[in-house]
Amino acid sequence: MPPSSSWTIVVPVKGTAAAKSRFGDDERRLPLAEAMALDTVEAALAVAPVLVIGGVGLSSAFAALGASVMVEEPGDGLNGAIARALATIDGPAAVLLADLPALRPEELEPALQDSVMVSDAEGTGTSLITGRVPAFGAGSRDRHRALGYRELDLPATSGLRLDVDSPEALAAIPQERLGPRTLRLLRPGR
Repeated sequence: MPPSSSWTIVVPVKGTAAAKSRFGDDERRLPLAEAMALDTVEAALAVAPVLVIGGVGLSSAFAALGASVMVEEPGDGLNGAIARALATIDGPAAVLLADLPALRPEELEPALQDSVMVSDAEGTGTSLITGRVPAFGAGSRDRHRALGYRELDLPATSGLRLDVDSPEALAAIPQERLGPRTLRLLRPGR
């Protein structure tokens, strides 16, 4: 059970065959995408209630962790799905992307402040916003800043910034930082 929090965290999960397409034909691509999302959701659940939104093929494992699950509508797109989920929430809401397998609850909790954003490791995207106007996608850092989100100055090693969009990004994260599901896929038999 998550600690008492007035925040609700929305986590969009692709949950389709197109997930983590930059991993190419790596047979672990889809299991890794799900493992990273589950590790991200588990860390978030230690801080606040979580609403996962994704396609009809979304794994039941998110509900098994204790997250609420919502199915997006066809044609929503990422920001449309997020807006649909945010519309169901009373009180403060945050949006956390699902590709943060090194995230720790103690990194997330202090970031839950009004109208803030966290940029990704590359400094061009966004991994977290605390507000109701999403503008995710390529170049989202600049769009969120233009919308008035205040950027938190976090170290490049923060799990909130260590998003994984490619095999190189995953390899750059020290394995001891990775969540348990992601680590199991990278080190089978352990």
